[in-house]
Amino acid sequence: MEKPSPLDPAQPAALRNRTIVLVGMMGAGKSSVGKRLAVALDLPFRDADEEIEQAAGRTISEIFASRGEAEFREGERRVIARLLDEPPHVLATGGGAFMNPETRALVSKKAVSVWLKADPEILARRVGRKDTRPLLKGKDPRQVLTELLEKREPSYRQADLIVESADAPHQTTVEIIIAALKARAEENK
Repeated sequence: MEKPSPLDPAQPAALRNRTIVLVGMMGAGKSSVGKRLAVALDLPFRDADEEIEQAAGRTISEIFASRGEAEFREGERRVIARLLDEPPHVLATGGGAFMNPETRALVSKKAVSVWLKADPEILARRVGRKDTRPLLKGKDPRQVLTELLEKREPSYRQADLIVESADAPHQTTVEIIIAALKARAEENK
């Protein structure tokens, strides 16, 4: 893992005064990029999926298998609401979290949302390395991801910022996010 460069002290404090919520499809890089972004901005990093697993005492796959997606999504909504009450941090959310209208409204009110947008080809290549994705079990990842993206894109488009998560080093994506956050901070002065 390449070491992110720390935040330039000359960068505005406005980049650190609200939680930054990363949204997007599985495989977009929300956790990988989020960890590096947190280091670069000198903020804590939180992963909603890890927080859900910790609260439930089981893996997301186990929750999906025993309780179903609807119950998982309700727990996800509650965990994200709790995390948004904490001091500013970088928060990686699950791919379906931003579909919930209550969650989107809360994120809009309390944070800055960034959609890490990626092509289904790239997503399929990235998620194909793991078999821990309950929505992909026993299915063609590219087909599932394409269908999910079609359904989710209208919600993702409501994010405050849209950043391409292309086949580039994670640090490049971090730098693009920081530049977009700076531009947004300037606009909101």
